[in-house]
Amino acid sequence: MNVSPHDIARVLSEALPHMQRYDEEIVVVKYGGHAMGEEDLARSFARDIVLMEQTAINPVVVHGGGPQIGEMLKRLGIESQFAAGLRVTDAATIEIVEMVLGGSINKQIVGFINAAGGKAVGLCGKDGNMVVARKASRRVVDPDSNIEKIVDLGFVGEPDKVDVTVLNQILGRDLIPVLAPLATSTEGLTYNVNADTFAGAIAGALKAKRLLLLTDVPGVLDKSKSLIKELSTDDARRLIADGTISGGMIPKVETCIYALEAGVEGVVILDGKVPHAVLLELLTDHGAGTLMMR
Repeated sequence: MNVSPHDIARVLSEALPHMQRYDEEIVVVKYGGHAMGEEDLARSFARDIVLMEQTAINPVVVHGGGPQIGEMLKRLGIESQFAAGLRVTDAATIEIVEMVLGGSINKQIVGFINAAGGKAVGLCGKDGNMVVARKASRRVVDPDSNIEKIVDLGFVGEPDKVDVTVLNQILGRDLIPVLAPLATSTEGLTYNVNADTFAGAIAGALKAKRLLLLTDVPGVLDKSKSLIKELSTDDARRLIADGTISGGMIPKVETCIYALEAGVEGVVILDGKVPHAVLLELLTDHGAGTLMMR
């Protein structure tokens, strides 16, 4: 596809008001799903993050890594235990989770951003006591007896306190923080935190202008499977109550509501497999995915 220099100039000119809107603002991007697994998409994502930083936006990247953790556990012959469909993170598993999330995945993303001309810094929630977590538990209803019970998920945590001192030292200095969703406990243990939840907690504590949750779906869909472009928190609660929002989308939307109530201006759920999804959302009139506002 040949694009003329005039077209390029026009596109850049049209992006100006969007650049001004996000000038010096913080945008937290949760990066995960299949977009992470494919190198071309990963390198494209890294370029987009560098472009954001070059246009005076302050990006903070939070990444997941479920499939990669599963793959490594399989390679090492560590059996995963599941309770109520959730992986139980025991002592052997948390060691691998920390190795994969805080090590190989984190440094790969840092490497791609740096190769694209950025200056990325890889961190996790343990650095500078950024995220202190409490042990997470899940209430599930046993389908046979219909009795509700509490499931122990092991070293799985939920953010309790967030201290953004380290991030405040980094942001605004041409550096791009890349965060693995690992947290510490008050006793110094390592906890694995859901990446969406972790990103929501970080965005809330930073009072970010935007939180972008890159997923494997186009956004929040209505009953007829059409994309809902905009949602208020009240609408979202109603759609959860009537079953329109269901399954894995419920915790994502709950993260959005939490982040908005913590002070984030807007949250977007969008498809990370769409090339340049982040730029489409931030720097064009078209947007991408579902925007949630208070």
